[in-house]
Amino acid sequence: MSGTDALDDASADQEQFEAELIAQDQDAARVAVADIDDGRAHALVNDLVDDDVVTPIPDERVLVHEPSDEAFDSILQLAIFHRGWTAAHDTDAGGQ
Repeated sequence: MSGTDALDDASADQEQFEAELIAQDQDAARVAVADIDDGRAHALVNDLVDDDVVTPIPDERVLVHEPSDEAFDSILQLAIFHRGWTAAHDTDAGGQ
């Protein structure tokens, strides 16, 4: 562009602004799963067992996450998986 048209063109600024807003929205939508310690993991998994979302299999020493049919031998891994799984399903439900 030439002359004043080049100075009036704000399309690049608008694109940059929109890209920043999208990045902020994505950051807000992400769920922090790294903040789960052992105590929180045990409490969450106990609640999931009480709610029949997780089934303990004592003979195999695993916990089965019923909605996904995934088996875990670590309470911490199960808690992190469940938070991510729930966040993904919440996002899917909100986006449809």
